[in-house]
Amino acid sequence: MAKPQIKIDYKNVTSAVIGTKDGITPRQLKSLGKKIKPLISKINKQRKAGETPFRDLPYNKRISRRVNAVVKTLRKECDYLVVLGIGGSALGNIALDTALRPFLPNPKDKQFKRPRLFVLDNVDPDQFGSFLDYIKPKLKRTVFNVISKSGRTSETAAQFMIIREMLIDALGKTGYQKRVVATTDANEGTLRKIAETDKLQTLEVPDGVGGRFSVLSAVGLFSAAMCGINISQLLAGARDMNERVSCKNFWKNPAAINAAINYHYYTHGKPISVMMPYSFELKDMADWYRQLWAESLGKKLDLNKRKVWIGPTPVKALGVTDQHSKVQLYREGPNDKLFTFLQVNNFGRDVKIGSAPDCAPELGFLAGKKMSTLFNNEKKATEYALLESKRPCLTVLFDKVNAYTVGQFIYLFEVTTSFTGALFNINPYDQPAVELGKEATFALMGKEGYEDFAKEIRSKTKTDKKYLV
Repeated sequence: MAKPQIKIDYKNVTSAVIGTKDGITPRQLKSLGKKIKPLISKINKQRKAGETPFRDLPYNKRISRRVNAVVKTLRKECDYLVVLGIGGSALGNIALDTALRPFLPNPKDKQFKRPRLFVLDNVDPDQFGSFLDYIKPKLKRTVFNVISKSGRTSETAAQFMIIREMLIDALGKTGYQKRVVATTDANEGTLRKIAETDKLQTLEVPDGVGGRFSVLSAVGLFSAAMCGINISQLLAGARDMNERVSCKNFWKNPAAINAAINYHYYTHGKPISVMMPYSFELKDMADWYRQLWAESLGKKLDLNKRKVWIGPTPVKALGVTDQHSKVQLYREGPNDKLFTFLQVNNFGRDVKIGSAPDCAPELGFLAGKKMSTLFNNEKKATEYALLESKRPCLTVLFDKVNAYTVGQFIYLFEVTTSFTGALFNINPYDQPAVELGKEATFALMGKEGYEDFAKEIRSKTKTDKKYLV
């Protein structure tokens, strides 16, 4: 039986649908194909040379074996799984859980017995304090997964220091050791040092894989496997997509076409990229995509060290919710956006709409229809309205949402990012602009050697009563 596939429908970005001013003409699309063709070969060579190690994660059996081994030792004694991480150490975990587990647990479902997942990706004291109150009575049935390659990320380090102290006080050193898994660098770093000193179970953050590309490593696979998600199918879907995005034929390569279209619109006055899932299960995939797109493609310098200040702005919207909050802007505001819908053809279940009340026969057009029919017709209606306003629209079609197709989606957009970076002539794998904020946090929190820097920061950020109204 053929595996379910995801596909990209790009008809509604073409000039045949929205005109030559806003649509891509056949000549332009052919030109984009010629421009990206040598880049497909270049990126394939980089992959073979080991320069893009995230591409090899779906084939790394050692990682999945190690993840499954750790899961086997912990799952039976775990009702609550807590991930301590931020950015690429959190967004993928959240996205997988939302996509591949029910919105609410069904007591008849085997997954009901899987742990409840908390991903704490912030240091808001109200949120964290409330969580501590909730989890303290449950520590004997809770596993904490702290994720940080270096162990020096301030937010994750602070969370871990609180949890570590709480566990030792409540369960003793041995109890603490049994309740924590550290996902970190294989050989060095602060968290590796702590893990070895405290004798914690560990998983590895792969060398050369940035956080936003790490969801198919132990970073994302451990929480998924603990929660009953089929990581073998997830990785199989990614491997399937690798074959498609490695194809040298532009017209058959979904990542190349996706990148080319995004590049075209960025260079033709549409620098905003809106991802709009018509699926609750896929809503957090749009959050994961936002980091992938923003951190990879927002760059000051190109590969020739010239200042280019480049980068599309990713925006998340949710169908149908945001039809009632954003579509007014999307239709009558600036025509500066490319829309990417996520559409599901076959939902895991369906609900039939009841009969219309006798006093409201005008609702009869809904009676007896399936909710999936209403949902997907809402997508088509919004797409039509946008097209009438000459707004370009892509659609990523999911035959169904399962581990296999989610693996495809993740890999498709990771490789799309590589192609788009190549078209912009930038490095999509670094994130130099993130460091200054981290250093500033060190200074303000009193790290030794940062005293003068802290004074400079405070002088610029101090509240001045003269400007308060």
